[in-house]
Amino acid sequence: MNDAPPLLVARHLARRYGAQTVFAQVNLEVARGEFVTIVGDSGVGKSTLLNCLAALDTWDEGQVLFDGTDLTPLDDTARALWRRAHVGFVFQAFHVLPHLSVAQNVALPLMLLGRDDDARVRQMLAAVGLAEFAGRLPEQLSGGQLQRVAIARALVHRPPLLLADEPTGNLDPGTAARILDLLTRQTREHGAALVLVTHAASAAARADRVLRLTASGMAAY
Repeated sequence: MNDAPPLLVARHLARRYGAQTVFAQVNLEVARGEFVTIVGDSGVGKSTLLNCLAALDTWDEGQVLFDGTDLTPLDDTARALWRRAHVGFVFQAFHVLPHLSVAQNVALPLMLLGRDDDARVRQMLAAVGLAEFAGRLPEQLSGGQLQRVAIARALVHRPPLLLADEPTGNLDPGTAARILDLLTRQTREHGAALVLVTHAASAAARADRVLRLTASGMAAY
């Protein structure tokens, strides 16, 4: 860690659905090169919080700041453009496009940024153990393989902010360890900030900090 300002900040963040409070008073700072894990009971809003940090979901109170810029007042288009350039998101539900091949799914962030790089796509597929599956369609893959496609896609454009929702949930222990090595390396070597939601003790053990989310806020675990 260094004395530079945090890359990602959440201040007094709250999310409600009608009269139901999902979480409130969430305060979080994540530095460049830092790996933070968020744990908590099922249904407490960990995935919702991750979506707020990516500006995929709205929040009812507070602020989310990235590199000093407040994302709160941005409209949907501005938020989408910000995510495209700065965020790699590993979704629990994968969200791969069924009509694109594995390689095309992984290449999508680069294509959207106008930075086509076939060599980088091949490198990422090899890194997640899917080099031989480049031409296959998602329907031809297992759940664990689809999760690895999503991870490769999230990392391919070297984003400064990585957000991962149970990224090892569908993986065997050996593959999970390999993926955690890859995520950690992206954080350490490229100075990315990584926020990972997990129930897995092995994943939490890799983090610089483990935080527990409750309905009333966030605390060190």
